[in-house]
Amino acid sequence: MNTFIALLRGINVSGQKQIKMTDLTKLFEDSGFTNVQTYIQSGNVIFESQNSNTKAIKNQIEKKVKEKYKFDVEVFITTNKELNNILRKNPFIKKKKDIERFYVTFLSEKPDSVNISKLNQINYSPEEFIIDGNVIYLYFPNGYGKAKLDNNLFENKLKIPATTRNWNTVNMLFELSKKDST
Repeated sequence: MNTFIALLRGINVSGQKQIKMTDLTKLFEDSGFTNVQTYIQSGNVIFESQNSNTKAIKNQIEKKVKEKYKFDVEVFITTNKELNNILRKNPFIKKKKDIERFYVTFLSEKPDSVNISKLNQINYSPEEFIIDGNVIYLYFPNGYGKAKLDNNLFENKLKIPATTRNWNTVNMLFELSKKDST
């Protein structure tokens, strides 16, 4: 059995795309996934599947959400190993920044180098970002609520879907998926 973490983009934010976590759990279970566990209300789901094809799993979840709720939701699939790598590689830790101000943006794929170059021309100091493959590490000294380097900006500039989680959530998803994978 394979353990995965699904990150659903944009549900339960500002009253939009409402899904109760109990209903989301049932949707995953009805889709054949096991040991389903949600974490907070923003669409984080740890689950197991016999299928190891993350693209097929992503498509299956997106289709089920569309059928049941009549709206589109972008789903990002990751693993405990990938989260561990993200946690270890965060460049802001080495710079001894305040970890309460760390965020991670998950990208649907590695962005095109031309789009990365355009994004790298943006400076919203004191906000900082570092792109590493299909992940963007973020540091917002004034918090995410007032950040200019938000999810919409990254999607617009990189031309790919993205979803953002705070550092504590990424850590907790790693811990929860680690427990489930033992």
